[in-house]
Parts: sequence; structure tokens; C-alpha cells
Amino acid sequence: MKQSQTLIPTLKETPADADVTSHQLLLRAGFIRQNFSGVYTFLPLGKKVLNIVEKVIREEMDAIGGNEVLMPALQSAELWHESGRWDKMGPELMRLNDRHDRAFVLGPTHEEVVTSIVRDEVRSYKQLPLTLYQIQTKFRDERRPRFGLLRGREFIMKDAYSFHLTDESLDESYQAMYDAYSRIFTRLGLNFRAVIADSGAMGGKDTHEFMALSEVGEDTIAYSTESDYAANIEMAEVYDDYTPATETPLTLEKVATPNQKTMQEVADFLAHPLEKGLKTLLFKADEQYVLVVTRGDHDVNDIKLKHILQAETVEMASEIEAREQLGADFGSLGPIAVNEEIQVICDLAVKSVANVTCGANEDGYHYVNVNPARDFGTFTYEDIRFIQVGDKSPDGKGVIAFAEGIEIGQVFKLGQFYAKELGAEVLNDQGRSETLTMGCYGIGVSRTLAAIVEQHHDDAGIVWPKQVAPFTAHLVVVNSKNAEQSALGDTLYQQLRDAGVAVLYDDRKERAGVKFAESDLIGLPVRITVGKKATEGIVEVKERTDDEKQEMSLEQLMAYVKTI
Repeated sequence: MKQSQTLIPTLKETPADADVTSHQLLLRAGFIRQNFSGVYTFLPLGKKVLNIVEKVIREEMDAIGGNEVLMPALQSAELWHESGRWDKMGPELMRLNDRHDRAFVLGPTHEEVVTSIVRDEVRSYKQLPLTLYQIQTKFRDERRPRFGLLRGREFIMKDAYSFHLTDESLDESYQAMYDAYSRIFTRLGLNFRAVIADSGAMGGKDTHEFMALSEVGEDTIAYSTESDYAANIEMAEVYDDYTPATETPLTLEKVATPNQKTMQEVADFLAHPLEKGLKTLLFKADEQYVLVVTRGDHDVNDIKLKHILQAETVEMASEIEAREQLGADFGSLGPIAVNEEIQVICDLAVKSVANVTCGANEDGYHYVNVNPARDFGTFTYEDIRFIQVGDKSPDGKGVIAFAEGIEIGQVFKLGQFYAKELGAEVLNDQGRSETLTMGCYGIGVSRTLAAIVEQHHDDAGIVWPKQVAPFTAHLVVVNSKNAEQSALGDTLYQQLRDAGVAVLYDDRKERAGVKFAESDLIGLPVRITVGKKATEGIVEVKERTDDEKQEMSLEQLMAYVKTI
């Protein structure tokens, strides 16, 4: 492609509203342009990278028996009512009405549509297992679109869905998809981890996220320093190896703690370490009140709480509700003498404490010398806290460290939820109707492009891995007004193309400094410079990842390009 004949609108200055590196560089290098908040146009270079990413995805999906389809972005609201997600998805769901006032959805995902297709078209177990996938634009009404392609209102996604009669068959497809995703992200040059995750609004259980490691990631990964264990911090189990306290239980006492609201304030006031206090929080789970107790130095994990209670929604109770139910404001709540209608759950760490402090359910008062087994009413122990750096890894190998990650893919075992709600059944080998079970598998295609840039750049610009670069070589003529240089540039351009090398040819009548700066900004793997030695048939070759420059004859150059 001749640079004079394409659209690469580079920017010298970084746009003020571009907060992360990928957003800044993709804008500056002319790969994308923002239409409005959260919505972008992919310009020629950006579209070429998208095409490469999609090609890799298609190859790996087809290799495991995936069948590509293209479903409508505009979906009937009736399907979303059938699944029950019309209300569950909340304000992120893009809703609209046509001229006849019929309700529709701009699809954020396609479980409803694909399940309805299989329900109507697949009749027999002989047609299973079946995996359908697509690469398509999705829509979500993000409250705060940010970070460019990492969180937008409109984005490109690969979503796949598998259909089965047995859990064993689903397990096989899940593992095949997991392995395919690992190959895809490896081929794209990403440093990633597959982590245990929460399925969220997608439903189902048994799910892994694929996280590209990056400081700008919005998710925290908890991983072992000595094994391959990794989980989203929301799902990381805590290893139950607490050492039981050996103290002799002391007499329970209620003491005044005026104006001491936080755990740290109470600990300082009573002159004990933070872990010698109990933190008590009141939650509402599907409108039922639940009192959760952790050690003072631990934090409640509401995702774990939601799973333990098998609740649709879990949220903190208000201070008004806390006073109505327990008789005190936040800061003075505790698990002693609680109404039996309120479920009490204590974290596993609480099992090993003795003579600790907790709120007395009376403003300005706390109990000291609290011993849970003696002083609490009915309660249960559960793993209910967030894991912390330095905790023992759940697999017993090494300790936990944290890293930030960008979610680029996720695999789910959906089970029978959508099939039951939408009536997707087939005849089994005995001629009886049986409900299908499903898997769902997504890759954020446009987000993956941004993640690659987050991991592959330097101070000068993008550094594309060779396998995803929009062009392999950047052919730069230093002075396009010079006849010898221009002629050699034209000759090389044709020879490289004939050799199958994807080449961007900077034939513009522009200053050399501008060309070189833009070449580094665009970040193609190899730059071939035609300059003063054009009359000798000598060019300069430089790889984007290396400062060293080499002079080569045309014969040496063509041998070199075959190696790349």
C-alpha cells in the first residue's frame, strides 16, 4: 500500500481525553478515530489489524469444529423477556422501539438468539454436539465509557455457543475452547493468564477469564508465586489454615467507645491490633437480611456472599435499615443477641479468634473479650473474605501475589438455564425430549487489539508483534523528489510485494524527520530506508525492536525478508 494513497492521519500531540497508552497511540498513529464517547471508527491500519486478529480466531475456532454464523444485532425484546434478562441486564441494555412501538434490543450478547435458532432447527441428539460462533459488533450502554477500545458502548466481539445433551460433552467442548483461547492469545503475542472467574449476569457456573497482564487493567488477578493457580480476586478462595487462638476465654464485657466509628478507630481507642476486632456488616440478599462478620483486617467479598446464598442480588443495607434491624448505626453493629430472622455468616478466620472486640448494637458501645462459639447465637462459617497478598495459595503451593489484567476473553458453562427458559429440547436416543445444556465463549476482538498495544509499545510509539502487524515492512524513501531514490523505492516496493511481503510504502513528499517519527509511531516490524546510497543499490534496514541499523544490497535485502 502506498502511503500517499491511504488514510493515516497521525497526530503530533496526545489528545487530552486519552488516558491510557493504547488509546493515545492508536489515535496518534491513525489507527482509530472517536465518533463520540465510547464509539470509534477503525481507519485502514486499524481495520487491517482487526482482520488479522479475526483471522487467527477463525482458524482456531474452525480447528475445533466451530461453525461460523452471523446473527442479527437487532434482537426482539420478546426473547429477552423469555429468558428473564430484560430486567436483569439493567440500564446497560440498549433498548429501542420501532415506529409501531415494538420493543427491540441492540445485542450485547446472543444467548437468546442462538438458543432460539437451535430450538427451532435442531431436533435430534444425532446433530449434537454443535458449536456456533460469530464475530460481530455488540452494544452496551456504559455509564462511563473510557480507555478507548477497552471500555466502549460499541465493540467487536467473537461469541461462540455450544449445545450438548450431557455434562460430559459440555466439559469436552469447554476444555477444547479453553485450549483454543490459549493458542489464540499466544499467537497474538500476548502475555496472559487464564483465571477462575465469576459468570456475573451471564448466568451459569464454572468459568475462566483470560486476562492480558497490564497496569491499566480494571481487574485484579490473585496468583500463586509457585504454581499456575490464578483467579479473579472476586473468586479466589482463601486457604483455611488459620492457627487457633490458645488464649483462655475471658469474661464478656460491654465498654463505651464514644465517637469511634471505624475498625481502626476502635482498635486505636482500645489499644489492640486491627485483627483483634470483628467487622460486622449488614447485607440484603434478595430482600432478606444477612449479617456478615470478618476479622477487622479483612474485607467482605460480596461476590462470594452472593454465591453462598445463591441470591440474585446482594447489596449493603442502608444505615436506616441497620438501625431498624439491629438498633444501631454503622460502626456499632455486632453479631451478639441478633434477631433469629437475620442470618449470620462468619468468615473462616473468625473460627480461630479469641477475646476479640465487636459492636454491641448500641451506638458508642462495643463488646470486648468476645468468643464466637460462646457468645454468638446461630451462625455458620464460610469463606467470605477477599484474599490478600501474602495469603497461602488455595492450592497449597506458594503465596498469593496480585497483578492487574485486562479481560480479553471468557469461557462459561451455562448449563440449562437458557435452554429451559426458551424451550430448547431434542429427542434423545430413546426418542424422548431432553433439555439441552450449553456453553458460552467470548473474545473481545477490539479490546484484544488495545491490549496488544498496552503490552507492545515504547516511548516512540507502537511496537507491533510481527504476527499481528498491519504490514510487515515500512519502506521509506528519504527524499521522494530525488529521482534515484524514488526509482529505487518503486522497484523495491514491487519486488517486496511480488515476494509476498506486506509493505507500506512511504512515497510522500514529506520531510525525512517526519517520515521516521511517524514510522516509529505506527510501529511496523521492519523499516527499509532508501536514502543517499540509492545509486549504489544500498538500503538501510532497521527492526522496530532494535536500535541497530544494517546496510544491505538489494540481493541481501530479498534474502533477509524471506526470514521474516
